[in-house]
This record gives sequence, structure tokens and C-alpha cells, in this order.
Amino acid sequence: MDTMQSDWKEFLAEHTADITPHGVECATTATVLCDLSQFGTLRVSGEEAQAFLQNLFSNDIREVSATRAQFSSFNTAKGRMLATFLIWRDGDDYLLQLPATLTEAMRKKLSMYVLRAKVKITDAGEEVISLGLSGDNVQEILLKLCESLPESPLGVSSIGNQAGSLIKYSDTRFQISTTPQQAITLVQTLGNQAKIVGSVCWDWLNIRAGLAVILPQTQEQFVPQMANLDLTGGINFKKGCYPGQEIVARMHYLGKLKRRMYLAHIASETAPQAGDELFSADMAETDPPQPCGMIANAAPAPNGGYDVLAVIQIASHDAHSIHLGSLQGAPLQFMPLPYSL
Repeated sequence: MDTMQSDWKEFLAEHTADITPHGVECATTATVLCDLSQFGTLRVSGEEAQAFLQNLFSNDIREVSATRAQFSSFNTAKGRMLATFLIWRDGDDYLLQLPATLTEAMRKKLSMYVLRAKVKITDAGEEVISLGLSGDNVQEILLKLCESLPESPLGVSSIGNQAGSLIKYSDTRFQISTTPQQAITLVQTLGNQAKIVGSVCWDWLNIRAGLAVILPQTQEQFVPQMANLDLTGGINFKKGCYPGQEIVARMHYLGKLKRRMYLAHIASETAPQAGDELFSADMAETDPPQPCGMIANAAPAPNGGYDVLAVIQIASHDAHSIHLGSLQGAPLQFMPLPYSL
């Protein structure tokens, strides 16, 4: 571990006591600064990095620039997602953000495709620290640090003269990715204007935004459209081939999609987990009973219970109540997503 990373980890440990225990509640009423250590970062470098990623990912990597980030996925040959990414540029390199629990496995998996290409894939977790800032006044706060802010979602700008990138999710939510040393400075500065909260708060904000994140429990479970990546900008249907492209394209052009991802609340004392199965009366009539869906992501809700993103058979969702674990399990109470299905 290098000195800067060591300094950051010591700083984070010292400030753990400052983390608001009810960060999700704070996110609904206050400006929050989120630790994003639940994510890792891969660096893809080399003169053939763009072509390499273009041949593997669901989105058009050529659209990623110094001022534009994107969501994308890496799929199996059968079109099932192995990982979802937030991608942005660092000079000539590409930075790929994904859950920390998948970082090393995806580094190895992607490296298998390098062969003779002039590409290098490394774990950038020691050099890239990400923070999330959310609240009604975040733009006012950030304009004190930056000369200008990105105008549109997934726009990117630099953090003043500091090393790092500012990525816009919405008018009230931004991600800052920078060096460990600058992260310390930013937390010290922003901590006076925002409540410092844990990573689960950002997970909840992603859920409410309808942004799916593939975790180890849900690898190879969903085609991208099932998790609404076609609606959140994670698929380009006009680019060339990539693993699973034929199945993804067929589902898009022939209208074969039978499952979609929905936002719901579960009033349960037991925390739902990614990969948990869901049941409805129509599917329970089979022998043995078949699940109608699966939890993709879950996080504690501000007023108790849990908010989830769940991939469910459209027909089951439209005609029946959906329950966690079994027909006797807690029902899902559906809420509108911030985009149209």
C-alpha cells in the first residue's frame, strides 16, 4: 500500500465516528457526503484500450470523453450481465467503476481477452478515491471548488486545479473521484457543509434513481434490458459486436422482453438481499413453485423497511401481488421509477 493510500485509510478510520448512523434518513432532508468504498476501480490503458473495450462492452465506448461518462455492461455470450460499470476518462486511460466485490474477478476476466492487444488492465483502487455528494444545494457547494459544473447527466468536469473528476448524476447528485490526498482535503472542506454518511446511503440513492448494480449474487441473472439499462443509457444498439450482442439486439428489435426492473418498498424487519427470489400466485401454481423475479439491489429505507430494485416477470407484476421469499413472504409495494418503462 502506498503512502497516500495509507494516509487516506487512516484518515477514514479516524473519521468513522463522524459517519451519521442514519445516513439514509439524512439523505432525504440534508446534504450528505457519502463514502463510496463499496466500489472499486479498474484502469484500462494502452493505445488500443478504446478498441478493446468497444469489442467487449454493451455501450459505445467511443462516446466516453474528457467531458462525458457512461454506464455500460459486460455480458456472457448468452447476453447475461457479469458486471455493470460507470466509465470515465483519466487522460488517455479509461476508469471502470464497479462493486469492490467484483473488481479482481473482472480484472482477471477482462485480461483473458487482451491477448496481443496493446492494453493493460490494473486495479486502480490504491490511486482513485470516490465520494458522493447529494442534496438540494450541492451545485452551490461545488461551484466553490470548480470553475464550472457538468450541464447534463453523466457530464464530467475537472475539480478546479486538483487531480480528479466530477461526474454528474442529476442536479442534486454528483460523484467526485480523485487521489487519496485530495480526498482527505475534500472531506475536510465538504464535511463542514454536508453530513458525512456511509456507503449504504449512496446505494439507496442509486435504488431510488433506478440504477441497477450487478453484484456477485446476481451475475449471469439478467439480460441488460431486464435491469433497464436500455432506459438508463447503458446500451448502444447501433455499435458493433460484443459478447451477447445478438441476444440483446434481438430482445430490443423483436420485442421479446418478458421481465423488467421495478422499484418497490418491502416492510420487513429482515433485510432482503440481492439474489433473493420473489413469488406470485400465477407462478406458484407450478410444481415445484417457480419464482417470478429476483431482488437486484436493496437498502434500508428512511422510514423503516427496505427499498429494492427487483427484476420481475411483467405479466406477474401487472396481474398479481409479488412476495419476498414465498407467497407468504412480505409483499412488495411498488413505487414509480424516475423514468418511464
